[in-house]
Amino acid sequence: MIATAVVTPLVAAGPAPSAEAATKAVPVAKVVKQAKQKSWSQRQKTAQKALTAAYKKKGKPYRYGAAGPNAFDCSGLVQWSYRKAGVKLPRVTTAQYRAVKNKVSWKKLAPGDLVFFHGKGHVGIVTKRQGSKVWMIHAPNSGSHVKVVKLNSYRKKTFSGAVRPY
Repeated sequence: MIATAVVTPLVAAGPAPSAEAATKAVPVAKVVKQAKQKSWSQRQKTAQKALTAAYKKKGKPYRYGAAGPNAFDCSGLVQWSYRKAGVKLPRVTTAQYRAVKNKVSWKKLAPGDLVFFHGKGHVGIVTKRQGSKVWMIHAPNSGSHVKVVKLNSYRKKTFSGAVRPY
């Protein structure tokens, strides 16, 4: 069996652009890409704003399905904190992980990164890193409250990914 293709000529809707206009035109995709790019210091400021918002909620109670401002579950705290920094994130952990394209390894974690555990069933925000030691703020579970914890060997074993939303 022989495959054939039909080629149809393109018909211009108007006059062709002049050579001068063609050299001055900037592709739309390039403009959009440049508008979205931020410097590392701008990105760090965004992360710091989210962390500041999260720290203000230390001590607030954990409540399943709560997204603030007086109670939180883990993904609700992340969403609320980053919204205060101007970053829109989905509501649940798995969607938050999927929505952020910039994935980060355990060794490259930085303040503001989102860390996921238990197959993306729990999330927190990295607050500090000193060498191999890492801390996060999170809303842990029922009967608890928003708090900062050091990531121990158990957390490292249950680590299932990290993203950088800023």
